[in-house]
Amino acid sequence: MLDAVKGREWIMDRLRKDQSPDGSWAYPFDTGISTDAYMIILLRTLEIDDEELIQGLCRRIMSRQQKNGAWKLFHDEGEGNVTATLEAYYALLFSGLYRKDDERLQAAKRFMIASGGLSEVSTFTKIMLALTGQYEWPSHSPLPIEMILLPHSFPINFYSFSVFGRANLTPIMILAEKKFSIPSAYAPDLSDLKGIRDDEDQWVRSSEWRSLLSMIQDGVNRLLGVQSELRRLAIERAEKYMLNRLEPDGTFYSYYSCTFLMIFALLSLGYKKTDPVITKAVDGIRAMKSEVNGLPHMQYTTANVWNTSLIGYTLQAAGVSPQDPMVAKANRYLLRHQHDRLGDWAVHNPNVLPGGWGFSDVNTMNPDVDDTTASLRSITGIASRHPAAWGRGVSWVLSMQNDNGGWPAFEKNADSKLLQLLPIEKGKFLLMDPSCADLTGRTLEFIGNYTNLPVSHSVIRHAVQWLFRNQRADGSWYGRWGICYIYGTWGAITGLKAVSIPNTHPCIQKAAAWLRSIQNPDGGWGESCRSDIRMTYVPLMASTLTDTAWALDALIAIADRPTAAIQKGITYLLDSLEKEDWSTDYPKGQGMGGAFYIHYHSYRYIFPLLALAHYRRKFE
Repeated sequence: MLDAVKGREWIMDRLRKDQSPDGSWAYPFDTGISTDAYMIILLRTLEIDDEELIQGLCRRIMSRQQKNGAWKLFHDEGEGNVTATLEAYYALLFSGLYRKDDERLQAAKRFMIASGGLSEVSTFTKIMLALTGQYEWPSHSPLPIEMILLPHSFPINFYSFSVFGRANLTPIMILAEKKFSIPSAYAPDLSDLKGIRDDEDQWVRSSEWRSLLSMIQDGVNRLLGVQSELRRLAIERAEKYMLNRLEPDGTFYSYYSCTFLMIFALLSLGYKKTDPVITKAVDGIRAMKSEVNGLPHMQYTTANVWNTSLIGYTLQAAGVSPQDPMVAKANRYLLRHQHDRLGDWAVHNPNVLPGGWGFSDVNTMNPDVDDTTASLRSITGIASRHPAAWGRGVSWVLSMQNDNGGWPAFEKNADSKLLQLLPIEKGKFLLMDPSCADLTGRTLEFIGNYTNLPVSHSVIRHAVQWLFRNQRADGSWYGRWGICYIYGTWGAITGLKAVSIPNTHPCIQKAAAWLRSIQNPDGGWGESCRSDIRMTYVPLMASTLTDTAWALDALIAIADRPTAAIQKGITYLLDSLEKEDWSTDYPKGQGMGGAFYIHYHSYRYIFPLLALAHYRRKFE
């Protein structure tokens, strides 16, 4: 076991060693094997020879296979995940390096058939299968492409969707309209995996959407023009939407999934495989490759700005001076990555200058509230030397508050409940960008601790009331972008404390009691990814460094003295800093509950150091 001083120094030495020459931290944004599988399929389909990468991706995929032949999204998922298993199986065959009679692939096939076959995989995976000739497109598109022409005044229009929803739906609407499929000599035949329910109804698993779709269709029918001409105009607008939002590296919004879909959408519109737009997009996503345990991983995006802003802030909280070369380099990097161009966020929030930060070092037009407050925290110590950057960042954050008092991630007031009726799997994650407790709490923490806004200000009062209204009966809060209730509760508690909500307030007392009630016997905390599937807290049955740090930081914020729960947690944290097992690789981020999880390799250093720093500052 390390003592508190040695633990702090061990983490800081590791961070100093891992910093990149440009001042950032390029820890992997690790989302499992899905992007690795899709990269193999993309390269083979486009006839791009990169055998070294394909072989490395195959080795990484095989290294994640379970003994029963399946692949999982997270350790305690059960027997396996049929979507992840199909993607892995298909990509390995598509690589041309594996055959169906391989014993490991035979085991995967048995698992998939027992789990229902192709009919049970995710909609996104069915789209990929349709693109490569393994699945029939539905006879009618779930969303008519003409909806991109609907005016903003219409109850549901293109800009009702979240930005990440638009980014993925735009190429999907083109592809579904064209019913596009591209043959490849590498594509295996998956007809032996057809499930008992394979028909086009399986694209849509909701019976509530028909009246909403009818309303959209009525709106489309009221558009002036000949139907064929409207369709041509809609496809043209969708194409322009994608091309106008290419990042300098050629990717569409710097995200893997929508760039992958865009490439196929452009092929469906007549672009050649060798068109510069397509080759640059491929190079862009190929450049996001990272290395995990000696094997290549295709990141969904890079997390450099997020890592760097959190680490820069945490180092300073731990007593490192802003003038220290490590922090100074990090802050120079952050200042270079502040946005100065308008993005889609300005559609709902038109009266403020750009000033936010994005998640990725590639991102230049899609800022988010969490990265912006994290970056501002880091540059606080040099804010007086950069008043314009600081002022634009703070103004942008304040302007992004939703009308209900909470904060979203990317876009203001993009939370229409009508969107939940659309026939889009995981639609509440993909289509909506609602206020959430983690972002609202963390934004309050920033405002309360780093700005001069008085606690009586309406921005703060409305946010506090939103948190009070959205606390769960057990005392916890749901965190949208992390796992899940511990994360949300940590954000809410630290935010409320920063704006002078007293420890005696019933909401604080309930939250603290809940955190104490879920502490493990070893002194740590641990939450399962199943929490965001069941939408209630599910214990992991093991403690993790990150969960423990979040819970500890929340309890430290509201404690007058180090309680028994805090002391046990600190002991667990110090005893486990150097631990390496499945729990240190367990996802602690989430993009889409039940489907998309993130293992942030930086979190095991950031949040323990932050909790130790706050403990030391308050009690020692």
